[in-house]
Amino acid sequence: MVDQIRVAQIGCGHWGKNLARNFAELGVLCAVVDGESETAARIGAQHDAAVRSFDEVLADPAIHGVSLATPAVTHAAMAMQALAAGKHVFVEKPLALDPEDGKAVVAAAEAAGRIVMIGHLLQYHPQFIALKALLSSGEFGSLRYIYSNRLSLGKFRTEENVLWSFAPHDLSMILGLTDEEPDHVSAEGAAVLAGSIADWCTCQMRFPSGVRAHLQASWLHPFKEQRLVVIGDAGMAVFEDSEPDWDRRLALYRHKIDLSGAVPIPVKAHPEYLIVPRGEPLREECAHFVHCIRTGERPRTDGREGLRVLTVLNRAERSLAASLAGASQ
Repeated sequence: MVDQIRVAQIGCGHWGKNLARNFAELGVLCAVVDGESETAARIGAQHDAAVRSFDEVLADPAIHGVSLATPAVTHAAMAMQALAAGKHVFVEKPLALDPEDGKAVVAAAEAAGRIVMIGHLLQYHPQFIALKALLSSGEFGSLRYIYSNRLSLGKFRTEENVLWSFAPHDLSMILGLTDEEPDHVSAEGAAVLAGSIADWCTCQMRFPSGVRAHLQASWLHPFKEQRLVVIGDAGMAVFEDSEPDWDRRLALYRHKIDLSGAVPIPVKAHPEYLIVPRGEPLREECAHFVHCIRTGERPRTDGREGLRVLTVLNRAERSLAASLAGASQ
């Protein structure tokens, strides 16, 4: 077991600076790397961390892990380099752009005996953890249906579509709740602002157990909505992460369906808001990475979990591309 963990933050931009802050507050940040020297200097100074190059980090045996918040196209190659240097790796979603590259990263981590952890942030959200525990306890009976909405106005991307930008979080949650991979995936969408970049999409999934799921993602929506709905045959729940009041973000509905007559009749119940201790998901995620380095424990969102999400993303992407091509004809 390693006592004093040392982590380097690779990429200190829009999201990387938040990772750097959390690793610093956990007392493990020792170095920062960024292609913009001014950015690296500023983040390093804020957190009393050395400004290094990626090669210098890899060559330093005192650094146990690296956190990658670089462009997605670089994730697989940089993760492979870090693993070859004996480092544990935290990589922001997605694990890679191509499933074959993702498989190579997972295989390299297992061969090296090192951890690869994917930044599927909402798996570390206290409200989602509570929801998952409710489902495991049988509170909802048998799981039947899941749907999620991740909608907002902007931030617009030009290098990736809304499926790759927004959907990984929801796919990770859905796969975590079902604990299986879908046998059917389809998607469709629209490119409103740019002819090749989808601004809106829906993805439908069917699982071997019979569970159905769908998600909707859009950055052309008039207001922010981040909602996950779970429906079982004995109850329903809503995780509304865009709800300002923390204590109203997770609601349990004990609705019943009266099947005694010729027509089913809903028997509605008032929502029960579950009191969940507050916690910052990103802090929990970073702390989990440090814990896994220290103990050797398998991360909740390990490489294989990231590969499952990546595989579904690629299946959805092919279907989405076909729908966009058909719409343009």
